[in-house]
Amino acid sequence: MTDTLFALLSFEGPDQYSLAGGLGTREKELARTLARLGHETHLFFIGDPSLPPVETRERGRLVLHRWGQWISALHPGGVYDGEEGKHRDWNNSLPLFLTDDVLAPAIATGKRVVVMGEDWQTATSIVLIDRALRMRGLRNRAILLWNANNVFGNWRIDWPTLDQIATITTVSRYMKILLWREGVNPIVIPNGIPREALRPPRPADVMALREAAAGDLFLFKIGRFDPDKRWLMAMTAAGRLKRQGVRVRLLVRGDRGPHGAEVLAHARRQGLSVADVRGAEDAAALAAAMRAHPGADVLNLVSFLPEALIGAIYAAADAVLANSGHEPFGLVGLEVMAAGGVAVTGSTGEDYAEPFQNALVLETDDPAELVAFLTLLRADPRVGPRLRRAGRATARAYLWESVVAQLLPRLELAAARQGLRVDADT
Repeated sequence: MTDTLFALLSFEGPDQYSLAGGLGTREKELARTLARLGHETHLFFIGDPSLPPVETRERGRLVLHRWGQWISALHPGGVYDGEEGKHRDWNNSLPLFLTDDVLAPAIATGKRVVVMGEDWQTATSIVLIDRALRMRGLRNRAILLWNANNVFGNWRIDWPTLDQIATITTVSRYMKILLWREGVNPIVIPNGIPREALRPPRPADVMALREAAAGDLFLFKIGRFDPDKRWLMAMTAAGRLKRQGVRVRLLVRGDRGPHGAEVLAHARRQGLSVADVRGAEDAAALAAAMRAHPGADVLNLVSFLPEALIGAIYAAADAVLANSGHEPFGLVGLEVMAAGGVAVTGSTGEDYAEPFQNALVLETDDPAELVAFLTLLRADPRVGPRLRRAGRATARAYLWESVVAQLLPRLELAAARQGLRVDADT
């Protein structure tokens, strides 16, 4: 199907300005994988206003379109700063440009085109693209998909119209069930991880971080400061372990969200000492920063954390607390597995997590359950290595190439359901 052009629409994307969660990572890796498999791929996203509006990668097969840069220049806080204005501009300008400048020329050369929007910000634009294609007599060569990565903004979506003109997909069985309440029955296509994620971190980096932790339990938690991520549960569990005489070193990386202040205040109420840590540009620098705060129970990373370093932290930690209460997919848990870490997940959208087989899976929001799991890791030295081995094997099954292999056959189903021609003139 290399005669198919893909256009991916998402507010988040590969720029640091555009990364707010797992969606930006998803878009970057999905687009890159499609391009590497030989598909012409266009990724439209709210990009860094200081970078070129159009950029080609992957030998010209991947085209990045940084949209609404004139608005982003007025909102330096990131992709969702000034969100409403960006949303209006997106709907006013992107659908016609995409239709006339990208889709129509591709269709004229005999290609079939696939447009996939992500999350609520793109739902209206998918409807507008459908309308533009119909007005030009091109709808029979375009497959429209819309993917739900979360439930944010569901109330703003015209579900009957979207379901009529596009094929709705989502990332887990949990999300599929949540979307039933909207009157739709989406197709599940999971998220994936890049092949590079399976590359083991440098043993020296892992050892340096473990030695710098200098505790009975080295824990790591990363994600938005959002109540859904159960940060308070993690802090309560760490406090209970400390009162039991366990020397806990909890390294955390959140965001600028207001919940962060509540999380750190709660940690202090639990008897945990907190220190802000800066300058984590590599493993050596992070290890030095950790050693500089030997008395801190919670090490709060407040500077940029390079992606290359995160894998080393995953592998070094005794456990990574991906213990969300509402997690549509749980990409962090899968990334932990790929790096050879021990993932402690929730039990919502993490379809890949098998309790006590490849991960520790929390069934409740009771901190006592988390304490019990972490105590088990300390008490039985066989558990951690077994989970690490099984997790790596699971991660291999979720490489983006495998996910795209699931996506491509689904396009034929989507084409049939949308009443399109399923052949391409090549």
